[in-house]
Amino acid sequence: MDDLVLHKLAISGPALSSMIQRLSTSPADVDGLLFGHVTFIAPSTLSDDSAQSSSDSQLVATISGFLCFPSLLSFYDSLGRVDSSRLSPTHLNHKPLIGWFSSRRKTPLRPSMREFSVTRSLSSTPNLSLPIQNADFNSLFAPSIFLLFTTPLHDQCIQTNQYRAFQFRSSKPSFNPLSIDIVNIGPAFRGHYGSFSPNSTLPSLNCNLRNLTAMNEDRNEESVTGTKETEKDQALLDTCAEGMQVGRLSLLIGPGATNYTAGLEDLYEKMLSKIESLARLVETSSAKVLEQENLNRKLRYKVARSTGVE
Repeated sequence: MDDLVLHKLAISGPALSSMIQRLSTSPADVDGLLFGHVTFIAPSTLSDDSAQSSSDSQLVATISGFLCFPSLLSFYDSLGRVDSSRLSPTHLNHKPLIGWFSSRRKTPLRPSMREFSVTRSLSSTPNLSLPIQNADFNSLFAPSIFLLFTTPLHDQCIQTNQYRAFQFRSSKPSFNPLSIDIVNIGPAFRGHYGSFSPNSTLPSLNCNLRNLTAMNEDRNEESVTGTKETEKDQALLDTCAEGMQVGRLSLLIGPGATNYTAGLEDLYEKMLSKIESLARLVETSSAKVLEQENLNRKLRYKVARSTGVE
């Protein structure tokens, strides 16, 4: 059976920044394990997308966490043979393993023979394959992802980190370069959020206004004043939200949250248009202020010349 070919590798911006910060502050070369999940994601069909996507689903691996060891040869020997006893579900806290990474300084951005051997041994280790989410068939994905971090060969004034992702193809065997997608907020990443499953349930949010309690009955004036201020703040928030009351935010949590996504996106578009209008207003006012300052400078210069003051 042929290997399942990944379309790309996805990682969130904070997760990638955390990895780079951990590797940059390490006193020597290090390596570690990558955790995450593999999902079939349907491409976005929105009309405002810049790139046209095909109708076929894309197999995307998402990195959700990592484990960095203090030195090299952490879970393998000098010949690149993986020690399966250190990768048991108990040692990994039952996290799905999708691959590993290596960080080295002032070296070329290409895998070494040892890294090739480690990835080959890791992808062929039994009991480490994970099921593919949103798949129409029962299939497993072997932990065959390798992420390489390096720094430039020559010293630079600005600290620079280079990284590249690969998928090991056991049928070849060879490395297949992967494009890395930095997941951010926006319509282009709708498929990632649709396949996201949180590790812990979100707490219920109380978005309603606080009522007067029995403890505040003795302070009527302060309670009335505080209530008026709260109502004023509530009215201000409702005006900014244009119909999206704060109380409706509680509906965005739970199984029925998808029904209110369109309203929230419409609110987001209105807020962007308001910000653009405000930016244009600030730009116009700044131009007028600059024009008035130039006029005042000319008037002061004329007055100084007429009075003979240099």
